[in-house]
Amino acid sequence: MLTVLILTLSLLVGAYSALSVQVGNTNVIGRDIGEIEFFGGIPFAEPPLGELRLNFPVLNSTFNTKTFNAQNFGPSCLQTPAPPTGVSEDCLTLNVFRPSGIASEANLPVLVWIYGGILMHMLHFAVGGSSFYNATELVKRSVSRGTPILFVSINYRLGPLGFPQGIEAGQLKILNLGYHDQLTALQWIQENIGHFGGDKTKVIISGESAGAASIATFFLESRIKAFARGAIMESAALVNIFGPERNEANWQQYVAAVPECASFAGTNDTFACLRAASTVSLEQAIVATRINFQNISFAPAIDGPGGIVPARPSQIKPQGSLPTLFGTNLDEGTLFTPQAIDSAVEIKDMLSALVSPPIVSPEKLAATIARVLELYPDAPALGSPFGTGNATFGLSSEYKRQAAFYGDFVYQSSRRTLSHQISAQGIPVFAYLFTDHDAVTTICNAVPHTSEIPYVFGRLMNVTPRASALSTIMQDYWISFVDTLDPNDHRGSERPEWARYTPNNQVVLELNGQRTALVPDNYRAQQVAFLQDNSDALHR
Repeated sequence: MLTVLILTLSLLVGAYSALSVQVGNTNVIGRDIGEIEFFGGIPFAEPPLGELRLNFPVLNSTFNTKTFNAQNFGPSCLQTPAPPTGVSEDCLTLNVFRPSGIASEANLPVLVWIYGGILMHMLHFAVGGSSFYNATELVKRSVSRGTPILFVSINYRLGPLGFPQGIEAGQLKILNLGYHDQLTALQWIQENIGHFGGDKTKVIISGESAGAASIATFFLESRIKAFARGAIMESAALVNIFGPERNEANWQQYVAAVPECASFAGTNDTFACLRAASTVSLEQAIVATRINFQNISFAPAIDGPGGIVPARPSQIKPQGSLPTLFGTNLDEGTLFTPQAIDSAVEIKDMLSALVSPPIVSPEKLAATIARVLELYPDAPALGSPFGTGNATFGLSSEYKRQAAFYGDFVYQSSRRTLSHQISAQGIPVFAYLFTDHDAVTTICNAVPHTSEIPYVFGRLMNVTPRASALSTIMQDYWISFVDTLDPNDHRGSERPEWARYTPNNQVVLELNGQRTALVPDNYRAQQVAFLQDNSDALHR
């Protein structure tokens, strides 16, 4: 299976000329690639090495050099397999794409992109990098429609170094470092984006998958309001967050795989050794324990009062909600469902693992799982890929059953819940459902997780007239929202009016090359409502 970061969002190549931006006492040297100027690998935080490894990021307030070469993307943070730009612990960098020839006082709106990352069935916060996303076509489109924007993409730490787990991490309160990296990048943008012609008061944060989940998490408490005025979330999820002690065994397994620190495995005294270990050893341990990433072992954790994740999302009234454009894809769950699945027992086991350790009685959990199986029966016509009738594509019918449940559990119910919460506060919400089958790249005829990204970036994998037209429409909606907090600025392509989602008008815009139109937000209402109403049993 191809990675989600497939996208052909290629690295910048070709002829270019140098240009520079003055940031403090430093000349930041970028490159001109025709209509777009690029500045890459700009450090927004001190390298997280030595005592800063497994510690909170420190804002980089100066380059300490007269010139800084920003003509290429920097390396991604440690992960396996390595992206084309390679990996390094010195990875806390960002990139700027801007229209050519703008002045530092241009005060353009800024779109900040937080990447997601999925490889095979590995889930988010384990892989990814900003270098996968070439925003050239998106920025060009903003210029051609008369509403130019800046695009900024950021890196953040992943896996064990970005999201440490276990009792020791909880006691030291060193958790969710990748989230803190993202917030530090946003702080750097506030202090410096003006040098590049951006307006720090007009920042929109955006992301997909883990990136969107990050933004949804930031909505739980208020600090995000200091850094952004709006958000775009593609396939966000806010479910199944545990305390760090849940993954104690996986943390100790990682420590045991670091040769210098193996003798510390099983103790609550691992951080000092890990901070002194070599990068090579840490990287080898990631490879050795890669299987653990499949059950989100190294992911956000509840960090308590004053933290980024004070409690389970269902227990919190969001304090940081912003005007939001967001949505999901038709068949989100197909990307995560093993094609070898062939029994309901495997679905039960998967659901039990997702909510373990349970916080309800065994009887309540058993009853909840039984009801889930009733609501998602072994009936191919009701499964995902949706709308494919009784076809099973040579797979067991249980594949479509689990794909339907998983997509609703993780993505559709999260989007619907957030739509209700944010709109109930009187904050503008624009919700979508992406269903375009020209995005299909799988044998199952699904519209899976990540399939909307090439449309947003204008770098289609399957170029058809309908897909190209839809890509332009989506770019215009996104850019309009960045510029005005409303996707309906009536500039660029002709497109349907996108109505706000409100408590009295719960609608989503179906994004489809054959028919883009508003539809009621009531698909699988009974199933999604059950997932929403059983937050304790489902550990939401």
